[in-house]
Amino acid sequence: MAEAPGARLADPDVEARLGRLDDLLEGLESAPGPTTRSATEAVALLTEVYGEALARVMDHADERVAERLAEDELLGHLLVLHDIHPEPAERRAARAVERLRPAVQERGGDVEWAGVEGQVARVRLTKGGGGCGSGCGGGGGDEVTDAVRAAVLAAAPELTSVEPLTETAPAFVPLTTLTHRGAP
Repeated sequence: MAEAPGARLADPDVEARLGRLDDLLEGLESAPGPTTRSATEAVALLTEVYGEALARVMDHADERVAERLAEDELLGHLLVLHDIHPEPAERRAARAVERLRPAVQERGGDVEWAGVEGQVARVRLTKGGGGCGSGCGGGGGDEVTDAVRAAVLAAAPELTSVEPLTETAPAFVPLTTLTHRGAP
């Protein structure tokens, strides 16, 4: 069913179409023959031309407009795909970590950006000390690590991996236990 002129697709509709496109391309790539080669070449050329058109839009956009375009999730991904995103990968990845930080802190841990070495992102994960519960250690910590990894690579797919630098926060020890000793 065709969309009304000027209507925009909701994000779930875009995701559904991208999923279908992946399925179609995968099927095309596995089919033998000259028609398949022509079809995949046509898709590649169309992608290249649209990328060039998007690059020209970015050339004409002032800094404020370029930032707004890059903030849109779909456009941001296209800008990365065509290597024309106005922000460096490190800045995008750091911002993704900062967006996740409150949720990680709610689980008793912390996460902070530690930088990029080559194409590897580094994040410092702190698992809460004593009494943190499943949100920080064991499987919960793995969930946090996985969420951070997914967020960083979604924001900066040109990075190849995310390396967590894991620390354990010291458990709270009341000062009185250090200054008062039991009777001899």
